[in-house]
Amino acid sequence: MALPVAEWQGRTARLWAALQPALRERLAAASLQDAVRLGCDVLREEEAALVQLCHQAPTDKKPEAASWYREQGNREFKRGRYQAALRLYSKAASHELPGSPEVSVCFANRSAALLHLGHFEVCLEDIARAESHGYPDRLLPKVLLRKAECLLCLGRLQDAQDILRGLESKIALDGVMTTHLTRLQKLSQLKVKLGEKERCPEPAQGEHGGTQGEPEIWEENNRISGASSSLSLSFDAERGRHLVASQDIVAGQSLVKEEAFVSVLCPGESLPLQGGDTAWDTRATNADLYCHRCLRQLLASVPCQGCSYAKYCSQDCADRAWQQYHRAECSLGALLLTLGVFCHVALRTVLLAGFAEVSRLVEGSHHGDKNFQNPEGSCKPLSEAADAGAGSRGVPGCDSCGRYQSSYQALFHLLPHTEQHSPEHKFLCTLSVVALCKQLQAAGLEAAVLSQESPQQWSKPKTCEKTSDELSAELKTVAEAMLRHVLQLQCNAQAITVMQELGPGDGAVVDKKPVRLATAFFPVLSLLNHSCCPNTSVSFSGTAATVRAAQPISSGQEVLHCYGPHWCRMRVAERQQFLSQYFFKCHCPACLQELEPGVKSVVSIRNSFCCPKCQAQMQGEEDTLCCSNEACATSASRDHLSGRLQDLQQQIKKALDLLRVGKADQAIKMLLKCQMDAGTFLSPEHLLMGEMEDHLAQVYATLGKWQEAARHLRKSIEIVEMHHGPSSVETGHELFKLAQILFNGFAVSEALSTIQRAEGILSVHFGPQSAQIQELQEMKACLSELPRNILQRT
Repeated sequence: MALPVAEWQGRTARLWAALQPALRERLAAASLQDAVRLGCDVLREEEAALVQLCHQAPTDKKPEAASWYREQGNREFKRGRYQAALRLYSKAASHELPGSPEVSVCFANRSAALLHLGHFEVCLEDIARAESHGYPDRLLPKVLLRKAECLLCLGRLQDAQDILRGLESKIALDGVMTTHLTRLQKLSQLKVKLGEKERCPEPAQGEHGGTQGEPEIWEENNRISGASSSLSLSFDAERGRHLVASQDIVAGQSLVKEEAFVSVLCPGESLPLQGGDTAWDTRATNADLYCHRCLRQLLASVPCQGCSYAKYCSQDCADRAWQQYHRAECSLGALLLTLGVFCHVALRTVLLAGFAEVSRLVEGSHHGDKNFQNPEGSCKPLSEAADAGAGSRGVPGCDSCGRYQSSYQALFHLLPHTEQHSPEHKFLCTLSVVALCKQLQAAGLEAAVLSQESPQQWSKPKTCEKTSDELSAELKTVAEAMLRHVLQLQCNAQAITVMQELGPGDGAVVDKKPVRLATAFFPVLSLLNHSCCPNTSVSFSGTAATVRAAQPISSGQEVLHCYGPHWCRMRVAERQQFLSQYFFKCHCPACLQELEPGVKSVVSIRNSFCCPKCQAQMQGEEDTLCCSNEACATSASRDHLSGRLQDLQQQIKKALDLLRVGKADQAIKMLLKCQMDAGTFLSPEHLLMGEMEDHLAQVYATLGKWQEAARHLRKSIEIVEMHHGPSSVETGHELFKLAQILFNGFAVSEALSTIQRAEGILSVHFGPQSAQIQELQEMKACLSELPRNILQRT
């Protein structure tokens, strides 16, 4: 959640309403500096309530939770559900206290699940963790056998042989041989396997073991960090800072490659368990699935030693996070989850920037140009510029040499839009930031925030209970910077998204959808203005963003990004309402065209209701819709048709639930019935008609009926192309699924042509090195190796 929890929002709203009118006026007109000062006074009576709210999101370690998760992991392991066991063992490890012998047991148990899942290298890492955390000597033969088996599977025969010899000697020295009888049998089996491996070495990897895309040609701009030399930075009163093509750009060309200045993982949904006998939740959220520093997907997480929330992909990431920011965040996890991701991003931003730089820029905002504090006053954005800057001394955010870098200085100069935010929202943000800084002071973390500690003092979180009613001058500076950043985030936060698999992900055809993974600041990416019909596409890899040209861009043309819904996904009135949060009105070509009198939105036309009698389009702006066929003249209530649409969507959801529990035949029957019902009142071009075709393709693929699956997916692609365009990312994803189906169904010729088309579209949006492109190339290589006579027959 970007903003604080609903309970805290409600309390601050009631507090605002109860303030004296004169104080409300002062707060509404206050500068960021004065808002922090006044917020310190107002917050006192709400601090206890905030502490109570934090109890709903505990992040401290609980050994009883660790024990429960480990038992649940053992249960899932015995059932052969190794992926579930893996997640539960990770949850257990995150709750174990540092130095506890049970930590080693968690890592050892997790290594067993990793072995069964075929993750041999990661299994070895967990075995090493178990050994380094004091795994009991009496149980060591078990993990050493596992280690030998991993080494054997990895082809490291000599290492495996050394482990087995040492293990054989260790067991022979044990006085009670029957204890290790099972392990001796396992050991002898492994020795047989080892002999077979030595006699029949694995063949060398062939040339088609993984086709790599051609490296992209890249020449960095000497004035804009992370940007291509084909771009230039411009500034004017109408559009503010913006990027323009300085030469002709081809579709697919990389324009910006930028590492986030700061990013914070979004915790994801985690609903309370219903009817359970425990408070512990076994479901995995983003916090369990991705590294809290680099956002890499987790297999075997390394837990933070101080809290149960932060998890990392490696010890290196854990150490770097601790040194850069987590030493100050660790003991505040519950408060950060309560106050929301925007507050967390603001805190991490100042921690990464360092107090010296934060203080310099905050002081500059007090004593510098009058427009620094209120740049909106000198430059009112007239169209789509969500981040227009101002000032008479060059482009805001550039350094003394005129270079715009992905730096804290550039980030600090992004507009906070203090005049446009509602007073109530600014009040909520102010109290939240002040509460966070007060807790930093009370927990004895001020020195860590002000970068006054030596590395030797970072070894464990502070637990000081000292409290103070007044913030120190330095923390007031930090609070002012944080308040600025929280306000900036409404217009400049970038959602880092990842393609996440729908369902278990173990089928032949994998369906994916983009989900929000983290919230970040990208100073260079923030230079791109908005358009509902953009000429760029943005993709992410970990904490890095890449902007590519989605179509040819002529020299002199502005480079544009879509902040919200694309013109083909939402009507203009709904788009304008959504975009109002950015404090501008969009005047892009798509909006201007739709706003002309008599012009009807393409979305309205294609996603329309049709006449129940003659299937002609229903039309009308009022509650009663009429058939467009004058000879028919049928009318129907808009509410009635909308109700039928909602019922239909519920039926589709039930069909997909049947598929998830393995009832594919019932799912097909229900989807076909839904399709027949939809045909009586929805346009054949309605996007839901395409979604049903896609769902039917998914069910038939589950049953291995590839031809049927392909037939339905082709119909889905026709509708997707109609709505989003033949070169859209949506069409690319559908073609990717069709390629998988044709590949599995051995339809070689059509599969090759579909792969080629999917490659062409997806490489433009995601680049030649993306996972989907690599998978398409592997399918193509596999099909190309088939005998010529088979290729000619298919």
